[in-house]
Amino acid sequence: MSIVNGLTSSIGKTPMIRINSLSEETGCEILGKAEFMNPGGSVKDRAALWMIEEAEKSGALKPGGTVVEGTAGNTGIGLAHVCNNRGYETIIYMPDNQSQEKVNLLRTLGAEVRVVPTVPYANDMNFQKQAGRFAATLENAIWANQFDNTANSLAHYESTGPEIWDQTNGGVDAFTCAVGTGGTLAGTSLYLKEQSANVKIVLADPMGSALYNWVTTGEATMTPGPSMTEGIGNSRVTQNLAPAKIDDAVQVDDQEMVDMVYRLLHQEGWFFGSSSGINLGAAVKIAKDLGPGHTVVTILCDGGSKYQSRLYNPEFLAERNLTIPQFAQQ
Repeated sequence: MSIVNGLTSSIGKTPMIRINSLSEETGCEILGKAEFMNPGGSVKDRAALWMIEEAEKSGALKPGGTVVEGTAGNTGIGLAHVCNNRGYETIIYMPDNQSQEKVNLLRTLGAEVRVVPTVPYANDMNFQKQAGRFAATLENAIWANQFDNTANSLAHYESTGPEIWDQTNGGVDAFTCAVGTGGTLAGTSLYLKEQSANVKIVLADPMGSALYNWVTTGEATMTPGPSMTEGIGNSRVTQNLAPAKIDDAVQVDDQEMVDMVYRLLHQEGWFFGSSSGINLGAAVKIAKDLGPGHTVVTILCDGGSKYQSRLYNPEFLAERNLTIPQFAQQ
């Protein structure tokens, strides 16, 4: 055990966890990178730290400044933690289709939260575009711009990828995760492919996203949806995602995701969010395709506490024709 120096030094270096039931079911090692153990509770802490540090290095962000971002929640939470640590103000634009738990947590952390109507990226009132315009009106402020700021993918090239390679002793056969900004998949894929061209990189996509079609057909056309997942799936290829080294894509629908998170909660005690459910569903599909004896790594993005009013709410699920597995029903 070692001592790290303060909050930012505690970001990353997360454990790799064997998911026992899935590993035994598939005959593969299904491993999850425990990103819920970051101080802000998600994988987005890495991107938040790198984006702020790059802005500091460039001189765009000076002491006492403000960080503005459009986010589904977790990047904003990571930014709020890092900004508190560095003495910056945080202003967050969030679409109104996200869980109330995230809004409440951001406000508890001291961020100013502006919840705006959910509209497509092509609309000028999209939450990301509103954040960019507002940041431009402020002195000593930056728009973090997580979707197209490649400091995001750099975080995973410099930290997540090397950690996965080291923790598997170079034995990773496949890596998969869902995409929102694309930073995690892109940065990790670029690093792993540099180590071995044989590592299979697979994009995990919820329904109602264009990225499965982009990988499999070359056209970013939307699949039927929507999905109840938060912060993943996209209608466009971001600057973070564009250079990713991707071999294939799989889709995981909402019912598969619900079945996965409830199964792991009741069988193993894990309390995961919806993105982790998508990732683990994809990992199982990849493992079954590869056959026994392989090692498949994915990202355990965050825990389930921010999704209690939605993913863990029977009434919310029923409204979307989703069912809780019989073994998990009271």
